[in-house]
Amino acid sequence: MNAILVAGTTSDAGKSLVTAGICRWLARQGFRVAPFKAQNMSNNSMVCRDGAEIGRSQWMQAIAARAEPEAAMNPVLLKPGTDRRSHVVLLGRPYGELHAGEFATGRQILAETAFAALADLRTRFDVVVCEGAGSPTEINLRTNDYVNMGLARRAGMPVVVVGDVDRGGVFAAMFGTLALLDADDQAHLAGWIVNKFRGDRSLLTPGLDMIEAATGRPVLGVIPWLHDVWLDSEDALAVAGWSGHRPGNGATVRVAVVRFPRLSNATDVDAFAAEPGVAVTVTADPDVVAAADIAVLPGTRATVTDLDWARRRGITDAIARRAEQGRPVLGICGGYQMLAEHIDDPVESGVGRVPGLGLLPVEVTFDRDKRLGRPRGEWGGHPVDAYEIHHGVARPNEDLEPFLDGFRRGAVWGTTWHGAFENDAFRRAWLTAAAAQAGVTWTPADGAPGFADHRAAMIERLADAVEEHLDTAALLRLVEHGAPPGLPFIPPGAPT
Repeated sequence: MNAILVAGTTSDAGKSLVTAGICRWLARQGFRVAPFKAQNMSNNSMVCRDGAEIGRSQWMQAIAARAEPEAAMNPVLLKPGTDRRSHVVLLGRPYGELHAGEFATGRQILAETAFAALADLRTRFDVVVCEGAGSPTEINLRTNDYVNMGLARRAGMPVVVVGDVDRGGVFAAMFGTLALLDADDQAHLAGWIVNKFRGDRSLLTPGLDMIEAATGRPVLGVIPWLHDVWLDSEDALAVAGWSGHRPGNGATVRVAVVRFPRLSNATDVDAFAAEPGVAVTVTADPDVVAAADIAVLPGTRATVTDLDWARRRGITDAIARRAEQGRPVLGICGGYQMLAEHIDDPVESGVGRVPGLGLLPVEVTFDRDKRLGRPRGEWGGHPVDAYEIHHGVARPNEDLEPFLDGFRRGAVWGTTWHGAFENDAFRRAWLTAAAAQAGVTWTPADGAPGFADHRAAMIERLADAVEEHLDTAALLRLVEHGAPPGLPFIPPGAPT
């Protein structure tokens, strides 16, 4: 036995961060550790060194584990394009599409690929820390599940379940999670972790004792609310983790990021939020977009559809006025494509040629082959490492000032590169230039940590919390020996 599954009572219970913390704690003990998530549904993804695309959370967890990120750590990635259709990335490469009606029945090859990937990792690492998805008690999906209890049963793994006490109802969620599993599934669920606690621990203790008695499973610890720990969120910007802007030099730079319905790679602006003197707001309000010093059109999994949404909300009018006034607009990937004169998309939306915002004299054509890579470049003498994930290719209609792989005209900037603003010197130079265009006097704060250092510090805080607040000896016993025999069955069990 060398694996464990971290599940959650709900989505956003904190299992991604708990998994990362456990990975780093185990790595500190000298174990060779790999993260794993059989299936991730997220538009936040990352490109590995070999060109494979995986969920951003699994990339971050690999960094926490001190391992090289690879496709086996997230063998199935579903990227929603609409409410009923997802693009499938299998072992890091485009595979096709999965429609809502196929979700429960059309996934056998995905499941077998995931099982094989986990088996492979277990032969190469001392410990594999798996993350579940949603809740392990998705009773409508259990028959074909290969992410939660289906994975645990197939691989013979113990399961610990994380509950978010901050949102309330954590004990009911824990009991219900267990009581709606069948007996064989229940035999794998071996303990609880309470997450995001703030307050007087003595008030929580009676509940911990009662849930242990009611379920026959121990509470392995209570992790406190960790302020300023937000890492590579799966589904949206970790706005709740941003504790407000930090005082910097000069006036505060206000950055408004448009919250597209199919927002992707939202982590592109995390580095802005970590910068002293920069306040980031994620919004669908055109007035907020108009008033900000810098407006950002981020990536999206549905460029044409989200452009239409932005037009109907009046956001594109606000963007156009900004450009006329010489006030900064930044487009990243899908947001950059929206700035074009025309977009020809027979691939993602299938609608063909549509007008863009016309703020950059470029034409965008969607190729069927997805471009995945880890490009390097420079701007203003500052080196830039980035990654790219896109079908749309922009070609200029006239000579333009280059900006990374894209272009700039006046106060309008566009690039398909993700992660570029994690490069500290480049980010600070660009913010200085954009702030000046907005009429704001801002300079980088002396001694401010770089973004990679900021991320590393957050990972260490997660590992510190695991070491201080969890029963790590019990965790290791589960990893080494699996769920203990004789765990009680809690009725009623899975509905039939």
